[in-house]
Amino acid sequence: MIRILLNGCNGKMGQAVTRSCMYNDKLLIVAGVDTTIKEERSYPVYTEPNLVKEEVDIIIDFSHPHALETILNYATEKSLPIVIATTGHSEAQKELIVNASKSVPVLLSANMSLGINLMLDLAKRAAKMLHGTFDIEIIEKHHNQKIDAPSGTALAIADSVNSALPGNEMKYVYDRHSSMQKRTRDEIGIHSIRGGTIAGEHTIIFAGNDEMIEIKHTAISRDLFAEGAIKAAAFLYGKEPGYYKMSDIFS
Repeated sequence: MIRILLNGCNGKMGQAVTRSCMYNDKLLIVAGVDTTIKEERSYPVYTEPNLVKEEVDIIIDFSHPHALETILNYATEKSLPIVIATTGHSEAQKELIVNASKSVPVLLSANMSLGINLMLDLAKRAAKMLHGTFDIEIIEKHHNQKIDAPSGTALAIADSVNSALPGNEMKYVYDRHSSMQKRTRDEIGIHSIRGGTIAGEHTIIFAGNDEMIEIKHTAISRDLFAEGAIKAAAFLYGKEPGYYKMSDIFS
């Protein structure tokens, strides 16, 4: 049995992970961490990781970027693998994650979905074939409580496209309200929509002369991300220190 510490256990994604683990006989949440203790759980909940008394094998982080340094320090001090599913990290925070991966196994993913990881691969392959004659635009939609924009997944899609092209030559343009000029071929347009309870929708558009190709992924509920995080935890457990991605699970 793999014993999990769930950081951000009282958030919407934390609740989804809790539900998913109830039906998993290989992983068990033994403790949670959250800044608010607002609901009873089947496991004890603490306001900070250093208060945790239970024996833990791995951490799943579905919290907030401002909690990153604390949970990373705890992971490295206790030599615990950590799955980081939180998005919206700054460049300095991403550097902290890379540094931590030298001491413990770290899996970072902007999106825990198998479908999204397939979409990243398809986008990369399409970009290689269509580069130079098709314009590229990304549209992402999420619920009205999401704090970061664009989404980490939208940026991951853009990065996948860019990595497939010579010299990472594309520049990212966020919306277009501040620029009164024609788009150029070296742009990837990224647009964010926030509203209602949209779990997550990402579309990449390749627009050429007289034809258009769309690759689209729609999340029906948050539970699929929870299941992905659990798969990531099972994969990461027992691994050597290093920086891992969701693509490593499916490769």
